[in-house]
Amino acid sequence: MDFQLTDEQKALQETARKYARERLPAIAQKIEETGEPPSHELIHEFAEMGFLGINVAEKYGGLGLGNLEALLVIEEFGKISSAVGFPVFESCVGPVKAIERFANESLKQRVVPAVCRGEKVVAVSMSEPAAGSALTDLTTRAVIEGAKVTINGTKRWCSGGGHADGYVVYCRMSDDPGAKGIGAVYVDKDAPGMTFGKPEHLMGFRGVPSSDIYFDNCVIPAENVVVPAGGFKKLMEAFDLERCGNATMALAQASGALEDLLPYVQEREQFGKPLVDFQAVQLRLAEMQMKVDAARLLIHRAAANSAAGLPSLLESSIAKCFANEIAREVCGNAVQLMGGYGYSREYPMERRLRDAWGWGIAGGAIDIQKTNIASAMVGRRFDQRR
Repeated sequence: MDFQLTDEQKALQETARKYARERLPAIAQKIEETGEPPSHELIHEFAEMGFLGINVAEKYGGLGLGNLEALLVIEEFGKISSAVGFPVFESCVGPVKAIERFANESLKQRVVPAVCRGEKVVAVSMSEPAAGSALTDLTTRAVIEGAKVTINGTKRWCSGGGHADGYVVYCRMSDDPGAKGIGAVYVDKDAPGMTFGKPEHLMGFRGVPSSDIYFDNCVIPAENVVVPAGGFKKLMEAFDLERCGNATMALAQASGALEDLLPYVQEREQFGKPLVDFQAVQLRLAEMQMKVDAARLLIHRAAANSAAGLPSLLESSIAKCFANEIAREVCGNAVQLMGGYGYSREYPMERRLRDAWGWGIAGGAIDIQKTNIASAMVGRRFDQRR
């Protein structure tokens, strides 16, 4: 058991950290002010630097590295802001991985290399007005008729909604009940019959667009089926990796907050001495560091044990749940220790707290992760409807 990163991993991490710290803070601040997502030019720049599709196979335009390497980069970008890290997140642990792993070769070749080149952004569309945590209650329907698929229904809380170039849409593809009838299709943004609701205005995640998606006899080619009916388990296996990405973005808010806080408490003086000289501050700092380190270790365990495949439900859920919880706590403590500076929108700390709260809702709420953990512990799923 080795808790050290390899020289290659350290070099990748340092490259990402240097680029993110030097290039992205001003962009992150502008995104926060305007709400506009990262520009296509910036995403192309990410691609040229090799930050998109880090764990995607080389034959599809990725770097062919492991999940851990991808998460190292996501953390460094996420420390600057969730918005500037989101394109990296989507290309490494988002729906692109489901396409790479489960779709037919034609669809893989059409979508994945374009994402790695920074030419296409792909989002996932899972939730519906009456199906969030109860994901098997999906009612959006995709009917295969020969060489075409017709989709009808409404999706909600789609991160990237209205902005992304394509969507992996979870939908019901047969009359079989529950999970047995669920699969997923890929839909291009300009597909006839697909429209978008008004942009959501959220507590955080500014620069990560979100909207409803409406399908009214939306027709796509049958080759756009990513996973057919009955493939819900496969989709959830791919989503276990997204849980690790979510956990890493939550961790990034906490680790970024701690990195900003450390110089502040050493420079800021009260009662004639630096804040760090007060024992109460020392105890708070130590607690924050312990939680950040523990979250990172849980995430890295899930990624390392997955090798080039997909993490387990148990380890990814533990990592996400813990990271989501400590991110809120650590960022909240950082805001408190920085006082008015922490609460001011002139500084990034309050943004981190708002975003930290969001990561514990997105991708499966904290309590749902605890249900997943208990389910994995006893070896069976729990029916919440009874």
